[in-house]
Formats: sequence, structure tokens, C-alpha cells
Amino acid sequence: MRAIILILILVVVVFIVAIATGFLHISQTRTAAAPDVSVNRAGLSASGGRPPAFDVETGSVSVGTNQRRVKVPMIQVNPPGTANRQDQNVAGNAG
Repeated sequence: MRAIILILILVVVVFIVAIATGFLHISQTRTAAAPDVSVNRAGLSASGGRPPAFDVETGSVSVGTNQRRVKVPMIQVNPPGTANRQDQNVAGNAG
């Protein structure tokens, strides 16, 4: 239950941030109208009514690529044991 409430809170916060930053713009284009309800001997009847209409505009995110020159450091790998052999040769010649 707590997880569902947390998710709903996060959705509301994201929605508010989207509107506040201008990424999402919602405007009402048509107002709502309640149905006409009448009661007679046959029972209850409703007619008419209209739901509201909204115009939603969202921002866009464009992703592209550019060619850039990047300096990459040169890496030199020395195999293990190469330095040890030279040290042993020097020690062997000295003794």
C-alpha cells in the first residue's frame, strides 16, 4: 500500500514539474455540461451532457550526433616479469 502511495506522489510531482517548467501545457477548449435529469412515473432518465475537452501541448526533446576530436591518453602496458628479469640480470652480474 505504501509503495502505491509513493508512486502516486511521484507521478503528481513529475506532472507538476512538467507544467512548471513549460514542458507541458494544458488548456481547456470546451467546458463540461451536466446532463438534464428528469423523473417521471417510468423512472429516472438523463439526456445530454458533455465532457470537457482539453488541448495538450508537450515539449520536444531532440537527440543528435556531432563529430568531435577528443584527445585520448596513450596507455603503455608492460607485461609482468619484464622489470624483474632486468633486476635479476644486474644482480647476477654484480655477484
